[in-house]
Amino acid sequence: METTAAQSPAPVRREAAAFRNLITATVGFTLTFWAWNLVSPLSGAFKDRLDLSSFQQSLLVAVPVLVGSLGRVPAGALTDRFGAKLMFPLVSALTVVPVLLLIPAKDNYAAMLAVGFLLGLGGTTFAIGIPLVNSWFPPAKRGLALGIFGMGMGGVALSGYFTPRIAEHDVNLPFWIVAGALLVYSLLAAVLITDHPDRKVPEDSLGHRLGQAGRLRVTWELSALYAIGFGGIVAFGVYLPTYLKTWYEMSPTEAGTKAAGFALVTVVFRPVGGWLSDRIHPALVTAAALLLAALMAVVQAFDPPLYPLGTIALLAMAAGLGTASGSVFALVSQVTPQAAVGSVTGIVGAMGGLGGFVPPLVMGAIYSAKSSYSIGFMLLSDLALAGAVYAYGRMRTLRRDG
Repeated sequence: METTAAQSPAPVRREAAAFRNLITATVGFTLTFWAWNLVSPLSGAFKDRLDLSSFQQSLLVAVPVLVGSLGRVPAGALTDRFGAKLMFPLVSALTVVPVLLLIPAKDNYAAMLAVGFLLGLGGTTFAIGIPLVNSWFPPAKRGLALGIFGMGMGGVALSGYFTPRIAEHDVNLPFWIVAGALLVYSLLAAVLITDHPDRKVPEDSLGHRLGQAGRLRVTWELSALYAIGFGGIVAFGVYLPTYLKTWYEMSPTEAGTKAAGFALVTVVFRPVGGWLSDRIHPALVTAAALLLAALMAVVQAFDPPLYPLGTIALLAMAAGLGTASGSVFALVSQVTPQAAVGSVTGIVGAMGGLGGFVPPLVMGAIYSAKSSYSIGFMLLSDLALAGAVYAYGRMRTLRRDG
């Protein structure tokens, strides 16, 4: 009895450390995602200021998405090697630089593209937080924990709602506020984030670990599913303000508010996807969620009035995409060795972000050519339906214990 009593505080401390890391990582993910998405809510103002075409505007908001997505591959592998305690505060602090560079760059399109390239750094923290959270929680609780961490993508919603409103007071003020918040957070994260004491540090090279992860069939299967689910979220996060402003003739502030509502729904349903995946095979959750998104994309393709049908379709689509993004990473945690979670997460996360890079460009190009968004929504429906069929037909045969 004395031994048990003496040992009992250890699991309590371990659980407290797990939740401390989860909360700290989620806050950091939220802030860096806000920074990552700073350009999108102001893209309408940049279009007017710099006299941009629809395609140029789409490229402006898509560049940070591309760089942040590709950057997750080395960020995840470096996290496997050096740990989140170093990587999270370091990347958060470095993101301050491009945020502040937006101030002098805002009057030049080429400079904005260059700074947008650097701003992509903020999108890499996803691949840092996933292995951190995954290491601290047991398998039975990982789905929910990863879903809660994934709520950090709500930084897109915060950016969509607050950035244009703050900019109404001073065009540079959003950049100063986000840079200051990131700087404070990086200092706190250096103290509060701790790597799991049993974390296995890989000794092989970065290239070898990425090569091993890339040779796993499941890595690319999960990448495809995540490219549809999370890619859809990112695409709508960066392009929905433009779509609402152009098609439904909203003001930039109103369009940003509606887009923030869409993003908020995806945030709420991401942990729902993880929670359901702890109880049902995550492949089944993914299939059902993507089927819902596919059906709602078809509805929106027919250009319904925004109230009520368009709003219902967009919010239901957000629920489906949010649930799918949570369930896919619950599946990642089940089938990936702990020491390789960062590398696999980096590749899967990169493919998810790339899934968000292409649609804004396609939507902008289609609208420029056809003055319609219907084709873009039908393409989304086709992809989501294909993902639902594959998740149900192939991924549900994977064993829950990986």
